[in-house]
Amino acid sequence: MNAPAAPEPRGPEPRASEPRPEDRPARLTVGVVGAGRVGPALAASLRLAGHRPVAVSAVSDRSRRRAAELLPDVPVVEPARVLALSDLVLLTVPDDALPGLVEGLADTGAVRPGQLIVHTSGRYGVRVLDPARRAGALPLALHPAMTFTGTPVDVQRLAGCSFGVTAPEELRLAAEALVIEMGGEPEWIAEDARPLYHAALALGANHLVTLVAQSMELLRKAGVAAPDRMLGPLLGASLDNALRSGDAALTGPVARGDAGTVAAHVAELRKHAPGTVAGYLAMARTTADRALAHGLLKPELAEDLLGVLAADTATPADGAADGPQGDDR
Repeated sequence: MNAPAAPEPRGPEPRASEPRPEDRPARLTVGVVGAGRVGPALAASLRLAGHRPVAVSAVSDRSRRRAAELLPDVPVVEPARVLALSDLVLLTVPDDALPGLVEGLADTGAVRPGQLIVHTSGRYGVRVLDPARRAGALPLALHPAMTFTGTPVDVQRLAGCSFGVTAPEELRLAAEALVIEMGGEPEWIAEDARPLYHAALALGANHLVTLVAQSMELLRKAGVAAPDRMLGPLLGASLDNALRSGDAALTGPVARGDAGTVAAHVAELRKHAPGTVAGYLAMARTTADRALAHGLLKPELAEDLLGVLAADTATPADGAADGPQGDDR
């Protein structure tokens, strides 16, 4: 089956004499199944490129409000109705729900031949869309490598955002064009590499949020009135240095081998925030390993440092003998 003509990449912003994107004849009708944080933002971005969102499915009150804000005047309907109205369908549901959703839509005959079915899961490639493909659909996996807020700011943030793209060979041009129209940059990911790709993103982005939130909580306990203002320049510089230089950007007591300082850190964390100790120790060991492997940490200092970390591992957290309620686990 021939793929539909690939949409043209988004060009420069129109001049005053040119028609606005929303006034241009639409090329594809767009539907969204799952009005979480991602789907409405992508559909709103496609609207700016001249496509026409026509339907969205939403369950919770929050998702309905989100759809109303980002896709005003687009009706909220059942998923099968979304597919009936749309040339391009965005399946933007949690990863674990995606296989069942695809099977259900295919089994009920909701999928139409020639319809573009796009999911935004980082974990899956196009294989998860096989039930829809057997029904004649054209499958694409377009995962935006960005965190979403569920607000209009997400549409702006798509500019320059990388998308992890997996597509059949005959649909590569269509996939690339859709990503470019949303302001993104396509990065091709092999089907079998999708889980590793997604794990890498989660390791960096999701765990970064946890680390920053913990750091702000500890600074508040230390009496810092504006931890966000204190951390902003520091974390911004650290991120920039890490992206530019990788492991060569490692600094701090672990990379220097200051075993006494690390021991003092752990003692304070046990006293004031025992739930952070396990994460600190795990990151300290990983940092030490990487610093040692890259010649930043001297072997003789590494021995003392790893000895401190190993000794601390053998020491139970305060209250651990009384059961799980003794700490934050």
